[in-house]
Amino acid sequence: MYDSAEPTRASSASDTSAPVVTPAAAKLGEVDGGSTVAPASAVAAEPSAEGSDGAVTTDQVKLALRRVKDPELNLNILDLGLIYEMTVEGTDVAIDMSLTSPGCPSGPEIMGDAERQLRAIPGVGNVAVNLVWSPPWTPERIEPRVRAYLGF
Repeated sequence: MYDSAEPTRASSASDTSAPVVTPAAAKLGEVDGGSTVAPASAVAAEPSAEGSDGAVTTDQVKLALRRVKDPELNLNILDLGLIYEMTVEGTDVAIDMSLTSPGCPSGPEIMGDAERQLRAIPGVGNVAVNLVWSPPWTPERIEPRVRAYLGF
């Protein structure tokens, strides 16, 4: 299964000449010279891109938060376990997140990036990014596969 927000390659990853095909464009067969042309209405109609009533989905929120990286570790904040709670109500999104430490020098940057990525979700309404310190973040919150990669 594929994630509708991620483009899929028409051939192997080493073949950079292959056009990038989005699921909506593939459905419509609109690929031209390495670029995908799909009307905005076709992308919005993609069932996994938005809820059937135009609501933002949890998957969209997760995808947006995976684009936010801790600049010191170069890992996304979702895999790092910095996201404690996500609430999606219709088009409104709220997250509770923490930082690796109260003195994290990248805290404002990370929180600002999270808010920008959430606001960039098509159809999103209000966005709230709440900083929480309880429970304190520990390395045990890191996604197990990432923890193994890091040698924890």
